[in-house]
Amino acid sequence: MADVAMPRLSDSMEEGTILKWLKADGDEVKRGEELVEIETDKANMTYEADADGTLEIVAQEGDTLEIGVTIAKLGSGGEAPAESGAEPEDAEPAADAEEQPDPGGAGEAEPRPAPEPATGAAPAGAGGSEANGRVKASPVAKRMARELGLDLTALAGSGPGGRIVKADVEAAVQDGGDAGETGVAEAPPAAEPAPEPETAPAKADVPPAPVAAPAGSGGGGAKGEVTQQELTKLQQVVARRMAESKATAPEFVLNAEIDMTAAKELRVQLKEMALSSDRPAPSFNDMVVRACALALRDFPRANGAYRDGRFELYSRINVGIAVAGQDALVVPTIPDADAKTLGEIARDSRALAERVRSGAITPPELSGGTFTVSNLGMYGIRSFVAVINPPQAAILAVGELADRAVVQDGEVVVRPMMAVTLSCDHRILYGADAAQFLGRIRELLEQPLAMAL
Repeated sequence: MADVAMPRLSDSMEEGTILKWLKADGDEVKRGEELVEIETDKANMTYEADADGTLEIVAQEGDTLEIGVTIAKLGSGGEAPAESGAEPEDAEPAADAEEQPDPGGAGEAEPRPAPEPATGAAPAGAGGSEANGRVKASPVAKRMARELGLDLTALAGSGPGGRIVKADVEAAVQDGGDAGETGVAEAPPAAEPAPEPETAPAKADVPPAPVAAPAGSGGGGAKGEVTQQELTKLQQVVARRMAESKATAPEFVLNAEIDMTAAKELRVQLKEMALSSDRPAPSFNDMVVRACALALRDFPRANGAYRDGRFELYSRINVGIAVAGQDALVVPTIPDADAKTLGEIARDSRALAERVRSGAITPPELSGGTFTVSNLGMYGIRSFVAVINPPQAAILAVGELADRAVVQDGEVVVRPMMAVTLSCDHRILYGADAAQFLGRIRELLEQPLAMAL
């Protein structure tokens, strides 16, 4: 039987969630047929079978597994399905093997009978514990337990071979919330009298529940009813990468105001020209993207990244545009933006934004960005500071374009002004370099005909 492993469907994918099996257990599958729908950190993708055979499903819908972990098996037509008792060992990820330093691995498969949890005598959810005392849990479950402060030995695993999976941790958190407690680790104190003196004072400090509390309120208290919402893969990646950016990149920001008088005049002409064709007129954001792309040519470090004590400088200039979609921030990429005209950038940006909002964007369209533009001007935001999209060197935040009073040649005049903020990773961009780079962007936008050359 050939194993079907969780595939890598994007360059930043670390794990995937089985959304839906498109074939049933026992079905005959042909090479190239769509097999399963997987949620990745970028988008939902279908994965095709790479061989013929009879499908034996190992991972169930909703399971989240790391890349390389077996999700199914494809056997020849006459091959009998494997016994269910053997599946858990086959489904065990390589990451767990690395985490168990005991060299006597081969003999440990025998003394792991999963039926033990039914006795109820084991104090710590024996379904997730191995013979050597280590907890058998998926990497995702372990990470979630660490973040939530849960004791995995108190949980019984529902995964293959009693393995603790993400759903078990989520269920434990939910059970703890329903009981009005903060964690699951307090569940087994009945077996040990020592913790009782600790729990009694803690409960004494908690005021009794209000008599008028509505039934089924879930112990929300002053906050009312509390519900928990599971993050999508995309939201998890956004949260992780933004936290990574703030934790690792020593950023500084530069602010500038750009006189968009000439840009507005040019756009009026472009809109008139667009009326006689099927092509969209470039927006001000398209002009910003074009200006950034040309400025990145002149300042290659702004088109790079800091990695492991080295500068990575990229030959291609791929500008990402931040788009709000699917309850998360998505950054599709315009590749080779410096080599494209304003009209081509306008067509590409509209097509990408539409694909994001319709949920049809693909991982390749979200990959390879070397610089990012984030625009909140359409929401009336005058200026803001955007978080760097790691490992990129910088991100440009664009505020609203509005008429403002400015002083020119000693007189107060009204001009269409646009505020921009450049957030920079100080490990690769220094103050003077970043200031010149931002100045070049302003120069191009204030003399937009230069962008046509």
